[in-house]
Amino acid sequence: MEQLDLYRELFRHERLEAAVAAILPLLAEQFGVRAIALRRLDLHRRALATIAEAHLGDWTRTAPMVTECSREDIERLLTWSRSGEVRQGRAESDPILALLAARAADVDTLAGPITDTEVGPLGALLLFGDIGSFGARHTKQLEELLDPFRVALLHAQRTQELTRLREVVEADNRALLSKLDRQGLIEEIVGADAGFRAVIQRVEQVAPTDAPVLLLGETGTGKEVVARAIHARSRRPEGPMLRVNCGAIPPGLIDSELFGHERGSFTGAVAGRAGWFERADGGTLFLDEIGELPLAAQVRLLRVLQDSVIERVGGQRSVPVDVRVVAATHRDLEEMVRAGSFREDLWYRISVFPIVIPPLRDRREDIPELAAHFAWRVGKRIGGVPLAPSQADIDRLLGYDWPGNVRELAAVVERAAILGDGRRLDIAGSLGIRTTSVAPPPPLQTGSMERNYAGEQPLLSLDAAITRHIEAALERSGGRVEGPRGAAVLLGLNPHTLRSKMRRLGIRWGRFRDREPG
Repeated sequence: MEQLDLYRELFRHERLEAAVAAILPLLAEQFGVRAIALRRLDLHRRALATIAEAHLGDWTRTAPMVTECSREDIERLLTWSRSGEVRQGRAESDPILALLAARAADVDTLAGPITDTEVGPLGALLLFGDIGSFGARHTKQLEELLDPFRVALLHAQRTQELTRLREVVEADNRALLSKLDRQGLIEEIVGADAGFRAVIQRVEQVAPTDAPVLLLGETGTGKEVVARAIHARSRRPEGPMLRVNCGAIPPGLIDSELFGHERGSFTGAVAGRAGWFERADGGTLFLDEIGELPLAAQVRLLRVLQDSVIERVGGQRSVPVDVRVVAATHRDLEEMVRAGSFREDLWYRISVFPIVIPPLRDRREDIPELAAHFAWRVGKRIGGVPLAPSQADIDRLLGYDWPGNVRELAAVVERAAILGDGRRLDIAGSLGIRTTSVAPPPPLQTGSMERNYAGEQPLLSLDAAITRHIEAALERSGGRVEGPRGAAVLLGLNPHTLRSKMRRLGIRWGRFRDREPG
């Protein structure tokens, strides 16, 4: 079979599987081949994966779809690939063929390594036939097939990488459209005129500049919402707004993800790729959980912030980027600087303008509006009609401590809508409250909690009242939190929720265990 004909057949079909199936009859006629398999070497997963195969008639003895390899197996395959040797024989008597064609042990097998000078070992081409089908001339003929299949395999990998990149871009677009649909204009941020007012004032001050911003606050407080508010009010609202969760990137891929890589810079880099900084050029890059970055990545990030240039992994040239950086963390970066786990120079660079986002328990005046906002949205999505919390629902929400902040409130409201079959909100059920035994908390006071009118006892603060109530339950339960006679049952709370409250309020339930329950 001429190489030109082979190239033409390989690239005449859109999918590699279809091309291999079309080539097999030609190979069967000339070489007596009964089956063919193209396997890719995945060094990251330490595995061999069959990406295309075909067989004639009822022949089913080809290579497995995935072969998990040990470290020694990988070393053996790499050594074989570098040698360029074509192996011929039976898998049961050849360790390389046994790895490549485990299920085809009782057939004649021809295997040739597919290697690219720039990328390195790619995989192997396997031909199968009846016992005694192959000889010395077939080994020479297989060698002539390897280069066309090398080109086809590279082409398939690049197509797969382009597809993946397209899916990433489409996912970004869907996420942005979802954000716009959910949050609308920045002026409509819930709480902008109440507990969030101070944050929005800080946003108004810094947004028109290009100064780096550091958002500080607990998980779930709305740091991404604030980052998008900064972008929308900046001088670059038409540019991209991209979010990167620094804590979710594997340490070995951080440089590639942030700064991109060139083709062939490491195994599997079959094409060059732009990193997050290049993709955010002309816009804003939101580095969420920046405190999770390892020290080595912090050094390279500092250079980007100082010089506005990046270098791709494996690249030799500097690429200028125009990116406004907004960073966020729930960790104490100053303490991390003192401990040596966060660079002091990077801390100074990103904290030019810090914005502290208060937890939901410190801005309870936002809870009614937030609950109404989430209820309206989830009602439309689940039942087709907007829902609204009742005053009793609001009272229950105000009495909860919200360790998960706004994110937890959204989840509680959505769970309440599901429990109510999309027609009403079951807030009590969503919070795990027994409505027959737990009275709703008093309405939110607009004035001081300690205000004293003539002839009245001063009111306790909400935390003090909750502490006293929990301690009374612990006194009665003998310090037990869970179980049928535990404090959680007495209070109508989930035990995990109760423990969270006690940790925040500093209640040590162990000191009640020596007392007899009442």
